[in-house]
Amino acid sequence: MNFEFSEEQNLLRGTVRNFVDKEILPHMKKWDEEGKFDPSIVTKIADLGLMGVCIPEQYGGSGMDYNSLAIVCEELERGDTAFRTAVSVHVGLNSMTLLQWGTEEQKQKFLVPQAKGMKIGAFGLTEPGAGSDVAALQTTAVKDGDDYILNGQKTWISLCDTADHFLVFAYTDKNKRHHGISCFIVDRKMPGFSSKAIKGKHGIRSGNTGELFFEDVRVPKENLLGEEGEGFKIAMAALDNGRFTVAAGACGLIMACLEESVKYCHERETFGKSIGKHQLVQQMIAKMEAGLQMSRLLVYRAGELKNQGKRNTRETSLAKWQACDFANQAADDAVQIHGAYGFSNEYPVERHLRNSKAPVIYEGTREIHTIMQAEYVLGYREDKKLNRMLPAWPYQGQEEEAYH
Repeated sequence: MNFEFSEEQNLLRGTVRNFVDKEILPHMKKWDEEGKFDPSIVTKIADLGLMGVCIPEQYGGSGMDYNSLAIVCEELERGDTAFRTAVSVHVGLNSMTLLQWGTEEQKQKFLVPQAKGMKIGAFGLTEPGAGSDVAALQTTAVKDGDDYILNGQKTWISLCDTADHFLVFAYTDKNKRHHGISCFIVDRKMPGFSSKAIKGKHGIRSGNTGELFFEDVRVPKENLLGEEGEGFKIAMAALDNGRFTVAAGACGLIMACLEESVKYCHERETFGKSIGKHQLVQQMIAKMEAGLQMSRLLVYRAGELKNQGKRNTRETSLAKWQACDFANQAADDAVQIHGAYGFSNEYPVERHLRNSKAPVIYEGTREIHTIMQAEYVLGYREDKKLNRMLPAWPYQGQEEEAYH
């Protein structure tokens, strides 16, 4: 395994870092206080080609590898979790799923404008009574001639008021449980669709998160992604990509906590010396550094498996679980290092601590990932190759083989 980044990847990291320093960090305190999501930042991210960073050029993307996506997510979350989330949902959960499961017609209609940043994609799986237990979802899709009629509700949906296209999961045959779930591409403009933002969140306050409502939404059959009954497999494949971006973002949050803590250690003095000279403070700094380096190794290992077109559910789960736990711990330690100042929004570590809690809950709670890893070790769980895998990178000449 090559641990060296390419010149292109190093240039990408520098570009995103400069963007975060210029366009995000100067405004984050205000956006967080106001609970404001600024969609113009997403437009600027798209202008950099990042909304299609790992999508093949033939579908409007930048054609970079999957670890380049990880770099983008890491650097964006160094600014704030909200903007990494926007890329995670648009690229990881939606666009990469279209790339993996979509027909050529669906890719041309939906993926190309998304990869170019002309349209924004989102993902609708979670419901008020269905989170970790996907089979508990209540949304239904009833066949009516050449259409499906969708009825139901989704919640905790990122980009709920911003996205143009949604991948929505609904039962087409509830008697079959997991095997009766199907996936549909829903356009915001379809009659009967509506959305509503959730206010009062503990963290990621500058993110657009909310509910989706479907009241007799008529979806044409050509918007069925995959086959009827493949929705659960599609959702799990999508989560492999989403969890990968969340894990990469967690590295960025650790990095942000480390940078702020090191800076504060050189500014603050107690008992006649810089607080960085105190061993227990050094212990917290050392834990952050260890967590960052271990998380990166897990993330880029999973990314390399994606580059090779191999199933990576186990590796991505481990990366997501550990990186998010390390990030949560790093944020807690960063607040401790800052003392009373860390308890106020005068310093960004308070925001980082609030933001760090959501990733240990969404896209598989830490408990779900703990169970998954134990089942792999015990032999209770085994991954089989999906009938449709993400194309290996580089993409040239591999698309046709990947989809059949």
